[in-house]
Amino acid sequence: MNRAALIILFLCAGLSACKKSTEGGTAGYKAQARVDDAIIAKYLSENPTLEAKKVDTSGVYYIVEQPGTGSDLFTNSTSVTVGYTGSILSNGKVFAQTQSFHPSYILQSVILGWKLGIPKIQKGGTIRLLLPSRYAYGPAPQPQIGLPANAILDFTITLYDIVN
Repeated sequence: MNRAALIILFLCAGLSACKKSTEGGTAGYKAQARVDDAIIAKYLSENPTLEAKKVDTSGVYYIVEQPGTGSDLFTNSTSVTVGYTGSILSNGKVFAQTQSFHPSYILQSVILGWKLGIPKIQKGGTIRLLLPSRYAYGPAPQPQIGLPANAILDFTITLYDIVN
């Protein structure tokens, strides 16, 4: 078989495999989204004192505990300095927590749930985010921090600084 035919064969095989994996992945993604959304809805119904609002149609819920002050605009290149506690919604297990050190992140580099939630507050504000797995780490387990695949996360984040 000549080199050009071999390259075409590999490309076709790759495209076919990608199509199959995308179709199965999409169905699995949608099924997991339904599961996550039901778990969060149940959690909120069992905790009626939480006045959670939904970020558009994403499935991300937030509770502004302190709005903070200012009128900063957020972009993907905005740097945020935060303190946070992250736990798994189903069992309350804390998997990440800042202590006296408050890290800074470029908004573009954080998980999607943070990108959607952090702009709901200003400097000095605190927000609680309930994140479906698709807005956190999805189907990829994070063993280094003790997260299983498809973990629904509960973050409390304090925004200490914003730099544009």
